[in-house]
Amino acid sequence: METRKDDLLSIRPQIPTATVNENMSSDERFQNATLRPIIKLQNDLLVEVLRNYINKHKGVFYNLVLEKKLKYIENAIQRDIKFRNSLKGIVIGQFTVEEYLIYINNSSALNKRMMNIVIERLKDQIQLLESQKVA
Repeated sequence: METRKDDLLSIRPQIPTATVNENMSSDERFQNATLRPIIKLQNDLLVEVLRNYINKHKGVFYNLVLEKKLKYIENAIQRDIKFRNSLKGIVIGQFTVEEYLIYINNSSALNKRMMNIVIERLKDQIQLLESQKVA
């Protein structure tokens, strides 16, 4: 019988560049083994959540130059606590129970790693948001 843990782990993408070894800190190991695959798996949803956030904030994002668009993404995630918590929930909801138990022991540092990865991933895909203005 498949368990929730087996199901979650089986759908995660493999990331060859996210190596895990004994010399790493536990936070770095968690980042590479858990956070990166989950964030990659949730990528389409994260992009759509950002698109919704932009549109709910009057679409000012679409009138910004590239550099300011990148800063907008960073500021939205770092300063809007409700939005940041929503993004964290999208990631944390994909944890196994064992991963969650590791996470709660150092959630502050792991949240920082998580949000930095999400910010960079969304910035790298800014072209997906370019022509999505909602009238």
